[in-house]
Amino acid sequence: MALKFYNTLSRKKEVFKPIKGKKVGLYTCGPTVYWFAHVGNLRTYIFEDILKRVLQYNDYKVEHVMNITDVGHLTSDADTGEDKIEIGARREKKTAWQIAEFYARAFKNDLKLLNIKEPDIWARATATVKEQIDLIKVLEKKSFTYKITDGIYFDTSKIKDYGKLAGRKKQKLKTRGRVEMVPGKKNPADFALWKFTPVGVKRQMEWDSPWGKGFPGWHTECVAMSAKFLGLPFDVHCGGIDHIPIHHTNEIAQSEAAFGKNLARFWLHGEFLTINRGRMGKSEGNIIILDNLIKKGFNPLAYRYLCLNAHYRSKLSFSWHSLRSAQNGLNNLYEKMCGGDPRTFSAADPPPALVSIRTYQKKFLDLVNDDLNTPKALALLWQVIKDDRLKMKDKRDLLLDFDKVFGLGLAKIKKPRIPQEIKKLAELRERYRQEKNWPKADEIRKKIGQQGYWVEDTKNGPKIKKLAE
Repeated sequence: MALKFYNTLSRKKEVFKPIKGKKVGLYTCGPTVYWFAHVGNLRTYIFEDILKRVLQYNDYKVEHVMNITDVGHLTSDADTGEDKIEIGARREKKTAWQIAEFYARAFKNDLKLLNIKEPDIWARATATVKEQIDLIKVLEKKSFTYKITDGIYFDTSKIKDYGKLAGRKKQKLKTRGRVEMVPGKKNPADFALWKFTPVGVKRQMEWDSPWGKGFPGWHTECVAMSAKFLGLPFDVHCGGIDHIPIHHTNEIAQSEAAFGKNLARFWLHGEFLTINRGRMGKSEGNIIILDNLIKKGFNPLAYRYLCLNAHYRSKLSFSWHSLRSAQNGLNNLYEKMCGGDPRTFSAADPPPALVSIRTYQKKFLDLVNDDLNTPKALALLWQVIKDDRLKMKDKRDLLLDFDKVFGLGLAKIKKPRIPQEIKKLAELRERYRQEKNWPKADEIRKKIGQQGYWVEDTKNGPKIKKLAE
């Protein structure tokens, strides 16, 4: 199957072909580094990592740029409120620069724990202020801007198809999200390109500009950065679905106004992670960060495994029960990679009717090429494990090949070492079972469980497994 993605801009699946041969320009919207990324945010970065891996699996060379928003992201989409970085600095009694650096490092560590490949280029908003000013100058020269008391704004009324990414007409966009109007704005959907430092205020992050001292608006940085590092148009732009109606819509407006080109050919967006039937988010006050999972004893890759079980364009409901199930599924997969279950990886030759590993590889490629269908691809992985016609080596080779996309670290898995003390307890329990001393056997089993292990009784005797804590 040809590689296909659902393009938000056209609202349909399209065959993907890069602009330049086998090279793909990929831009993914990065974090605003005023606090930790929550697992809902991280779901988007997992989806983008799968996308990148699928492109590479199809032998494309990917040039990946991700921004770090360390200035300019206000607390309101209506261009009101304070800069989130400045708020973080005041909250933690640090400088804005220290806040941005600390949480940027924390974000990169989360990516590492989730086995997410880092971009080729990290682009910081504070490092591209000049490029953003230059972009605003171009927009000003082409009469797309106007000045009011608090900054320089983009006039959305001059873009005939403003809002096309969201599939909405202007009238509907005007009433969405921007209830609070900045005095002097011509249209509710107009957005700040450059915000002035208020009179009598000294900001930690501010720069001189042709219009006065201040800082760039959030929606400008990605246009300036992508144009600088990838050129326009580039192949793929990604983010969460919350970016569609405002942030990405405004990026497209600036790009078309300044350069007469759309920013990217393909726009891909990941759905929300939900909790208790509502969206997970900082404003909702229901956030869970990756460190919370780790402190409860979960492998961070169990969360990645959980995300693989849902299509990136479908909502995913988070619960501790679903995460525990994902952890157990991942542990089971790791065990089979270690050859822990003799029924799974048998050294004996299979029957004559061999299944070609190429058949499985083709099925896998077809699935991931169909708009990143990881749930079906993951089901295929388990089909491989259960297929008795395959040799042990072929199964392992297929799983390692699939993991180039899944990113579950299967190549690093080694058979876990069971402590001698646990083995002796398991032997003692088995002796009690043979004697039909069930109370004593249960007591030993409980003691083993308290130390983080579990004994499974099988036809081939007891098996000791590590529990998902």
